[in-house]
Amino acid sequence: MSTIIESLEDMAKKESKVRAVLKRSLSFDPGTYPPAFPYVEPRLSSDDNNWKRIVYYLVAGLWARHWRGSNGLGQYLPDACRTLYVKNDKSASIEKRFITLLDADDGQLAYRLRQMLALLKDYPIDFDGLLKDLFSWNHPDKFVQIRWARGFYGT
Repeated sequence: MSTIIESLEDMAKKESKVRAVLKRSLSFDPGTYPPAFPYVEPRLSSDDNNWKRIVYYLVAGLWARHWRGSNGLGQYLPDACRTLYVKNDKSASIEKRFITLLDADDGQLAYRLRQMLALLKDYPIDFDGLLKDLFSWNHPDKFVQIRWARGFYGT
């Protein structure tokens, strides 16, 4: 079974407007832009909760915006953030944005991720990994955020 990113890549090869529609969807709350429905809804089941639906739309839009030709294998997002942070002499502003991302709640997450991915424009990202992590973003133990922090700080 293919991942949603593989599926979107295949659709984008056949239909040029796929990425444009999904990029445009980032201007709306995830899952509320009807032209994006044909590209994401088939990946969801009736048993999926609203958070999973939101995450699918958010990651699809982020993938479309971040797409740079053949993305191939991308970096795990916290690793890409760390690489950017180290490359910029441990920039305080990059660290602050990363911490703000880790602290983002449901309502802020889409905005914070868009900001971070804009900074990471030159880095290929593992969107399948991002999708998987975001499914658990609201877990009370915050194990995803802790894992991301460990990746960022290299502990």
